[in-house]
Amino acid sequence: MDIRKIQNIVENEGIIFLTYGGFLSQTLISSMTEALEKEAEHNELRMGIANDIFTIFIELAQNIMHYGKSSDEGKIPKRAEGLIVVGKDSEDNYYIHSQNIISKNDVELMTPILSEIKSLGRVDIKKRYREIRKNNKRGEHKGAGFGFYEIAKRCTSIDYEFTPYSDDMFYFQFKTLVNSKKEK
Repeated sequence: MDIRKIQNIVENEGIIFLTYGGFLSQTLISSMTEALEKEAEHNELRMGIANDIFTIFIELAQNIMHYGKSSDEGKIPKRAEGLIVVGKDSEDNYYIHSQNIISKNDVELMTPILSEIKSLGRVDIKKRYREIRKNNKRGEHKGAGFGFYEIAKRCTSIDYEFTPYSDDMFYFQFKTLVNSKKEK
């Protein structure tokens, strides 16, 4: 890849604090979270905004780990691979974007949850989040969309797209925006 392409992204999209593409592990996620914490301190981010960014980053990274498929599926053992970018745009908003490959079955499970989240206002998102927590007392949140509700209650907006990769695999792109002026 030509480094000038990355420079153009930075110039057009704003500051990129962290970008990673490849295979993810819990150890790697922890290390990247530490790097984000140092960036937050260096940029004197308010604690609420910084916590929102960290939580969204962790949720998206764990989503890649749990649902991500390898682009070489079938040739090598399953390894979760994906791309995650954390940055600041020209309007001082923070964004966290991710992309990974998921199964057609996961698309079918995620679509109604994400559609519901996009249709709800902030108050209803928080209400639905509490309902899911209450109904899932044993901590078995996987499959209930808990992580997506956690993200939605912390960001200003979400956007997502499923793009076919093969007959039974899709690219899953997920974008969030955290308003730096957001009141807690």
